[in-house]
Amino acid sequence: MSFVSKILGPRVPAAELARHRVRFLAPSLCFGLAAVLLLVSIFVPYWRLILHAPQYPGGLEVRAYLNHMEGDVREIDGLNHYIGMRPLGEAAALEKSLSIAGVLVLALLILAAIAIHTRWAALAALPALLFPALFLADLGFWLRHFGTNLDPTAPLSSSIDPFVPPVLGRGWVGQFATDALPDQGLILATIASLVILVGLVLHRRAYKPLADAARDGATGADA
Repeated sequence: MSFVSKILGPRVPAAELARHRVRFLAPSLCFGLAAVLLLVSIFVPYWRLILHAPQYPGGLEVRAYLNHMEGDVREIDGLNHYIGMRPLGEAAALEKSLSIAGVLVLALLILAAIAIHTRWAALAALPALLFPALFLADLGFWLRHFGTNLDPTAPLSSSIDPFVPPVLGRGWVGQFATDALPDQGLILATIASLVILVGLVLHRRAYKPLADAARDGATGADA
């Protein structure tokens, strides 16, 4: 058996597929749905920050997409300037430049898992499964970096201690309150992760008996 055959695993016999069509189609449908959800998430914001300031009764809002930010970015950067925080657009430059291509690769890996009938399918789906957690971890890194590396020459630097804005939930910076919320993209990516988990369970149920039978058959032939 070639290396590629070991990765892809046994093919489903036509008779077996006819008898248990739903069993074999279910994981493929899950992986396909997860890929679509990730692709759709590219076009909607992943994270939202609302800043409540006395001079802005309606609040200021920033929506973070995978590769850019929209909303009241200039106004929030103006307020942050006084406490010595760098402009929001300077965060995660590398991540933003690679994000769209990265999500496309994740979607392709999930689709590739459809053709893999061995445990390697889980490895192919793993990056997409972990993507929402990695997104939040990277976001948390940049929030910490910006909040704890304030410019000491800023006009109000002496009145604000270094701080770590929360990735999700309410935080306080002096007299300002912030609400950090997951947005549509992150919700879609999280749903995709859950669908992948279901797909992996269904994948194991469908293909493990075939893989075991193929392995036992190969062992018997070698004997």
